[in-house]
Amino acid sequence: MAALLAELDYSLQANVKTTEGDQHPDRDAQFRYINRQSREFLQKGLPVISVDTKKKELVGPFAQAGRAWRPRGRPEAVRIHDFVDPRLGRAIPYGVYDVGRDVGWVSVGRDHDTASFAVESIRRWWRRMGQARYPETSALLICADSGGSNGYRLRLWKVELNRFAQETGLRVTVCHFPPGTSKWNKVEHSLFSHITMNWRGRPLISYDVIVKLIASTSTRSGLRVKAGLDRGRYPEGVKVMDSELQKVPLMPHPFHGEWNYTIEPFMSHM
Repeated sequence: MAALLAELDYSLQANVKTTEGDQHPDRDAQFRYINRQSREFLQKGLPVISVDTKKKELVGPFAQAGRAWRPRGRPEAVRIHDFVDPRLGRAIPYGVYDVGRDVGWVSVGRDHDTASFAVESIRRWWRRMGQARYPETSALLICADSGGSNGYRLRLWKVELNRFAQETGLRVTVCHFPPGTSKWNKVEHSLFSHITMNWRGRPLISYDVIVKLIASTSTRSGLRVKAGLDRGRYPEGVKVMDSELQKVPLMPHPFHGEWNYTIEPFMSHM
């Protein structure tokens, strides 16, 4: 059979990712809207952050793609099979990339990738990096994917963002990338890709190692990264009642209000 297929000019080939599925008709218009919002914020000296969850990583002596410098003939020994270690689990890196300052924050979670974890990661970025860099700011723009723990359909995402807005007094604007376009989110190629390169060929044997490798990530263009371990518990399946969602002072924008909206601080207390 193989010889017959070869005669017919067939060969063994791997899949090639080229099909993205149907594009939303306003895909490009939403890109332009995000770019316009980002430009306006940056011109006013206001923070613009790009956020997302990086691929979950097995914690323990597991193989990592790539190669690392080691003494000749002494490669690092790792497990043959990639079965999750129940004592260590998986690391969940949630990244916050500051577009205007070319700096990043990564919270490394141990529990679940939920909206509560996502907003807590943004909160930790603000407390440990953002607040000092933008002491006079009154507004924040968050650029996020349309799905995952920061998806535009998630009620809990909006409720948690409201809590963050009330705590900080920040006017929080969110712009979501259209479905199927996460690769255009700046956090992917401006932060996560460099983290992946920094730990290539290095087994992620512990959470401490993961945090240190992330925090040691830098580029010649000036990227600097800080990281921290989040030991919090973030249960899945948290329900948000209609009455709770209605208390969120959320203002949809005229253009695709489901993707673009602003949460005002303090209005829910009036």
